[in-house]
Amino acid sequence: MQVLLAGATGAIGRPLIRALTANGHQVSAIVRSPDAHPLVRELGAEPVTADVLDRDGLLRALDGTAADAVIHEATALRDAKVQRRIPADDPTGLLRTAGTANLLAAAELVGAGRFVTQSLILGYGYLDHGDRPLTESDPFGVCTGGVADEVVRATVAGEQQVLETPGVDGIALRYGLFYGPGAFSDLFADMMRKHTPVGPLGSGGVNSWIHVEDAAAATVAALERGTPGRAYNLADDTPITWRDFLTEVARSHGTPRPIRLPAWLIRLAVPYIGALMTETSMRISSALAHEELGWRPRYPSVAAGLAAR
Repeated sequence: MQVLLAGATGAIGRPLIRALTANGHQVSAIVRSPDAHPLVRELGAEPVTADVLDRDGLLRALDGTAADAVIHEATALRDAKVQRRIPADDPTGLLRTAGTANLLAAAELVGAGRFVTQSLILGYGYLDHGDRPLTESDPFGVCTGGVADEVVRATVAGEQQVLETPGVDGIALRYGLFYGPGAFSDLFADMMRKHTPVGPLGSGGVNSWIHVEDAAAATVAALERGTPGRAYNLADDTPITWRDFLTEVARSHGTPRPIRLPAWLIRLAVPYIGALMTETSMRISSALAHEELGWRPRYPSVAAGLAAR
């Protein structure tokens, strides 16, 4: 297929371009700056300069372009600032809402009938979901009245646009937390090298993770074999606590041991991070993706993925 990709230079975008081209697809990659053109071409894609949040500029840049599918992986996490709360105009949230709407308009312009979008397991809600693995049939978009509700609302809004737009074969991918090159593991390793506190004194909540290369492989599988109108959970086989995650990061990156803070202090200083690390627990089932997409993670655990770095 001819694929139009937004978010081409992010943590998942880079391995995704390689995975797409390895399967014979041709990729046009949307980037905001011409400075990214050499990297995009090195990865194997053709760059298109446009801002996903500038609807008119995006459509002008794509005028005359043809594509079979659009993949939306654009986030602003690389430029994110530590904030006490997630505001309604959070850049990543806007990319999930207004950005998705703009890319759906772009899909219509370029003739793309298939649209794959990035979603998150955190859309299930920032709370303790218990020991039962969550499936796609569980309630999605549960708000608690807490500081993370804007993330949940934006995630749900992005999914709904893609899955409910008439004439579009939309698929939403509910990724686990990303680790690997350019993702959370690198971020926390850098913090530990600087002796910055990175987690709670206790074990923290349990979460499900996915290596960025496994996420890229799953995305290609969804593009090629996913059922239109479907959301898929994508995570590895081994949910772990934040304590175990940070311990594995320190071991694999050779950093000092993580410095931890009391959970109450994290919630007081940065409530959103506190909600993620101390109040949220979820174990994710990817059985539907295994069955329908023929995908299984190459790295069944964080320990296995980090050992391969």
